[in-house]
Amino acid sequence: MKSHWTIDSIFYHIYPLGMCAAPARNDLTSVPVPRLEKIIDWIPHLRDLGITALYLGPLFESTAHGYDTADYFHVDRRLGTNHTMVKLVRELHRADIKVVLDGVFNHVGRDFWAFHDLTQNKQASPFVNWFQGVDFSARSPFGDAFRYDGWNNNFDLVKLNLHSCEVRDHLFHAIRQWVEEFEIDGLRLDVADCLDPQFMRELSSFCHMLSPDLWLMGEVVHGDYNNWANPVMLDSVTNYECYKGLYSSLADKNYFEIAYSLNRQFGPGGMYRDLTLYNFADNHDVNRVASNLAKPQHLYPLYCLLFTMPGVPSIYYGSEWGLEGVRTPSDDHHLRPALDLDRLRADSPQPGLPAILARLAHIRQNTFALRHGDYREVFVASEQFAYSRNTEIDIVFVLLNAAATDVTFDIPASLPDRTRLVDLLNPNDEFHVNGGQLHVEKVHACWGRILQVVR
Repeated sequence: MKSHWTIDSIFYHIYPLGMCAAPARNDLTSVPVPRLEKIIDWIPHLRDLGITALYLGPLFESTAHGYDTADYFHVDRRLGTNHTMVKLVRELHRADIKVVLDGVFNHVGRDFWAFHDLTQNKQASPFVNWFQGVDFSARSPFGDAFRYDGWNNNFDLVKLNLHSCEVRDHLFHAIRQWVEEFEIDGLRLDVADCLDPQFMRELSSFCHMLSPDLWLMGEVVHGDYNNWANPVMLDSVTNYECYKGLYSSLADKNYFEIAYSLNRQFGPGGMYRDLTLYNFADNHDVNRVASNLAKPQHLYPLYCLLFTMPGVPSIYYGSEWGLEGVRTPSDDHHLRPALDLDRLRADSPQPGLPAILARLAHIRQNTFALRHGDYREVFVASEQFAYSRNTEIDIVFVLLNAAATDVTFDIPASLPDRTRLVDLLNPNDEFHVNGGQLHVEKVHACWGRILQVVR
């Protein structure tokens, strides 16, 4: 797949309705409040972390959580106006941070204007064909005079009929506005694994006509990622396979799990060697990674892995301080809290973690092999893991230790004797290859080394 700006990016993910302390419900009549401006105050923090791209969760007019769209053309009044969004993107771009928005195209909320018309005018509505599974011989769970398909049997979320030319035109018109008015740099497609493939092919063609570098990333939980990320559809998808392995390999003392996934995906003959997948340790739908780990210290080798594995790393807002949050069957609120930057700086579970992430971001941005190199497993044990990232001009070895004690690594290195490697993560430490082996006397507990070959 061709080179793209995302390959060299480090993402930050914000759920705006939560972070900006918006009311839980939208009355759809109140005067807009520019809560989005709060994110402008976070820009220096993002720059300090080394962030170069921001993925913003849903922010268009909706009833509640943002994925129940009421209007694709106006920013949710709980967050401000379109002008607020223009101002925010301008400030982010001024800080050299690109902007990716959530594209929620599989379904809308019951307050979506065309669905309102359908409930009022029934068979006479010109929008009957806009929604999937409309059946006037039965009633909906809400008592409507017709049934319809809800996403995942959730009837607050009305499935759009993406085979309809009118629906596609409406969505594409909205995307054109987002690109032209807000000057966005990409879209994350919600529940992409539920979207019609032909719709995504047309969407891809339309988006890349608007802007050749517009990035399209899909939310995909299961399946072969090549079915969605390919030259005629999307540029990338969410790497849920490695999301799980990132934390469970540590929680279960089983680095073999993530090693298997990385080799399957990116090793010699790997399924996704030509893809730049979107890697993450947590997001707005899953437990905070700190809540999935038995030991807070494991955050450090985890993020060492996230920033050095193939793909694009992403940090979920607040997790850079080790915040916890657990999802319940009926409530995502704890995953999507309002946060105060000054309070986090003064009192957080892992006050030293942001500086470590900033160091990892700097290393990644200045190390060609970590962004463009191939992947080869070098060593794996229950609590230790080593791999290399290689290009013709740059070679890096990553050594990870999840144990509670320091350990020694002796790993094979197909390099000439006396080849010198410097530790990018632990300055002033260096090592040499002897007899085809790289001997590293000490990798500290719950830590790592990033060793670069000196040419």
